[in-house]
Amino acid sequence: MTLKQARAFVKQRGIVLHSARHPKIPSVAEAVAGEAISGSWWSHPAGKQIFRALSAIDDDDDVVTCRLVAGKLTYVHRRLWPALRTLATAKLLSSRQLDRVQQEHLPSGKHINRVTPYPKWLPKDLKTMSLGAARKLLGGHLESFERFARRGRASHRDA
Repeated sequence: MTLKQARAFVKQRGIVLHSARHPKIPSVAEAVAGEAISGSWWSHPAGKQIFRALSAIDDDDDVVTCRLVAGKLTYVHRRLWPALRTLATAKLLSSRQLDRVQQEHLPSGKHINRVTPYPKWLPKDLKTMSLGAARKLLGGHLESFERFARRGRASHRDA
């Protein structure tokens, strides 16, 4: 998979995982590898290619990285941002799920996460949509997001 194809993969799917496994949502790492990955993608023969694809997507201004799906790094294409905003406004998603995560790789090889709180990363001119339109746009994925949002709120209250 070329870098252009990796970006197109995110654009077409709208929501994909960085490297985690999910029964309904594909991951970029496995799409690049062309197979299920057992263990860390870093040790996979396509590890360098996976790294380049993930880095290209991280640099794409039309994609936000957040922890939308099960707390795992999730790429969301710009065309779905209005739906995310609508669901967050309706309290169906937590703001923690939508905080932007940007990974910075340091010269030492270590990487750190820079977090921009939701909704500070959203463009000011982002259009809004109805809750029904947001639900339709996100289709079958919505249940996974809402289930995690409810679980996250419950554990936060208990802490």
